[in-house]
Amino acid sequence: RLGRAVISDPRRIPPLPALEAGVAVSFVIPARGAASVLEECLRRILAQSEARDQIIVSAADDASAEVARRMGGTTRPIEVVDNVEGSTPAALNGALAVAVHPVVIRIDAQSRIPPDYRERLVQLLRETGAVNVGGRQVAQAQSGFAAAVAIAMNSPLGHGGAPYRAGTSGGPVDTVYLGAFRREALTAVGGYDASFLTNQDAELNERLRRAGGIVWLDPTLEVGYLPRTRVRDLARQFLNYGRGRAATARRHPGSLAPRQLAAPLLVGLLVSSVALAPWNAVPLVVLSAGYGAALAAGTVLAGPQARRRLPQVMLATGIMHLAWGTGFVTANLRRGGRASRRSRRQG
Repeated sequence: RLGRAVISDPRRIPPLPALEAGVAVSFVIPARGAASVLEECLRRILAQSEARDQIIVSAADDASAEVARRMGGTTRPIEVVDNVEGSTPAALNGALAVAVHPVVIRIDAQSRIPPDYRERLVQLLRETGAVNVGGRQVAQAQSGFAAAVAIAMNSPLGHGGAPYRAGTSGGPVDTVYLGAFRREALTAVGGYDASFLTNQDAELNERLRRAGGIVWLDPTLEVGYLPRTRVRDLARQFLNYGRGRAATARRHPGSLAPRQLAAPLLVGLLVSSVALAPWNAVPLVVLSAGYGAALAAGTVLAGPQARRRLPQVMLATGIMHLAWGTGFVTANLRRGGRASRRSRRQG
């Protein structure tokens, strides 16, 4: 069943047949509270989809479903699947359950695909033999706090060198942004794990790789992403990202990259220095000043756009670091606490 994969499952991806010329694809789009952004997303899909292609929107709310139904037509119908659970993996598995074509292209409502996206993804699948291919995520926004978030996400301090956001050479990677999959490979590993409310892409790609598949990045294929527009939404997003990455690291030991330990380490040092402050405030002052200076320097070096929005970009970058690190640390602490309680009960 889709969504029930576990690390102990010895599944392997069977040998896959070569993709035929003119292969049809199934587009799958999870949508929750996406009425304001879904129309443009679907317009871009409709502009490049072919007659046999399938477009599936898994909607968690009536407004998103209504947009999808309105955008569909007789030549390019859009199938709407109800996502009763509301989560992203549930939405994706619901769409995968009705997908019929050999290639599945995942697109998020807040993403903005280029005009040749479908064509290039299918070509990559055929040329590389990979089970998932994709490009880079490039945050895009022109005004307000969202513009500062976009600059922060695209900067070295924001992306941290992640290949799917900063890669410059094509080839096998651990994960890509969104992606186009061989449907047989998705079925072989059980689809998206429904317990991963965030970071489900990285977790799925880890299983695909462990099952013998290749995940391939083409960094020249840039996909636009619309970032959060409010401070609290950005903080909640990256808090959940940190929690999701912690869960992936527990499920797949060895999958955590060294660069991903920087934010949890920062949070741990800050908490320790705050606890020590009543007796000695020097560590807190030095750490806070040093981190602030690093944020300022990184923002200045990110370019003229970042310098023009210096305070907002620093704020966005700091929120991303601290929220992600807090999510990662607290998820592990909660997990450790539960394990300790179970051990005491068993003892």
